[in-house]
Amino acid sequence: MNLPDNLLGEEWYWAAWAVWALLFARSVRMADWSRLRDSSALNVWAGMAVLLVLVWSLKAGVRPGLSLHLVGATLFTLCFGRALAFIGLSLVAAGVALNGDIDPFAFALNTLLTAGTGIWVSNRVYRLVDGHLPDNLFIYVFVNGFFGSALAICAIGGVLTIFLAALGVYSWDYLAAEYLPYFLLLAFSEAWISGMLLTLFVVYRPRWVATFDDARYLANK
Repeated sequence: MNLPDNLLGEEWYWAAWAVWALLFARSVRMADWSRLRDSSALNVWAGMAVLLVLVWSLKAGVRPGLSLHLVGATLFTLCFGRALAFIGLSLVAAGVALNGDIDPFAFALNTLLTAGTGIWVSNRVYRLVDGHLPDNLFIYVFVNGFFGSALAICAIGGVLTIFLAALGVYSWDYLAAEYLPYFLLLAFSEAWISGMLLTLFVVYRPRWVATFDDARYLANK
């Protein structure tokens, strides 16, 4: 998921920087900064970012741009909302770039394809669950935490595969056989870790999860 800065034409990287800058500015403007006034919530937000820098640096891959790593977009989104999640994951990508694991010029493109896709899918799953399914703790944790995070990883894999195949970087046959299937394995790991942490948060520290209301989801329990 870490594309180098020489894999595509230069115009793609500049276009990504323009889009990322607009989304980052919008996120800064729309973020619920009041959540971070609580020192414990701020520590969790910063702690997630620091931990994910390490997680994103632990990647596997055999060809340029075809690396795999856990993302953490779903848990970040559910805990802090999409705006703070995008800011946080942008800082994660910046930290990975400073470590030398992402080429600085490719920072924006990698952030959009990985963090942007993961956050968008996670938020859409949450909105669908929130609007169409019963208010139930099991549904919230299982569908949002487990299924949502797995779907987010699969979506990232699909977007990257289509993107690289459409630009002719790698053939569709190669990507479909040697890259895309591994996202199913990665999705299982992401779902298990995100679902487990989300469960612990809503049980012991529900105030850390912005999208969870214990009075609502536990009203009938």
